[in-house]
Amino acid sequence: MEENWVSVFNTDQPYLADIVKQVLMENSIVSVVINKRDSSYSMFGEVEVYVDRNHVIKAKSIIESIES
Repeated sequence: MEENWVSVFNTDQPYLADIVKQVLMENSIVSVVINKRDSSYSMFGEVEVYVDRNHVIKAKSIIESIES
């Protein structure tokens, strides 16, 4: 992963990462979902959402608004 990408959300539920990615896209923020779950045991590990360093504050604000 390039240095310009920052993790703004992580979860053990892949569908939540997809929802966050969709909401960010609707707000013109490009994001990438990285699945770090163990392929043998899908119960272990996390899924992370990354955005460009320039959009971190806006992305976190949007994520906070959808979490509440």
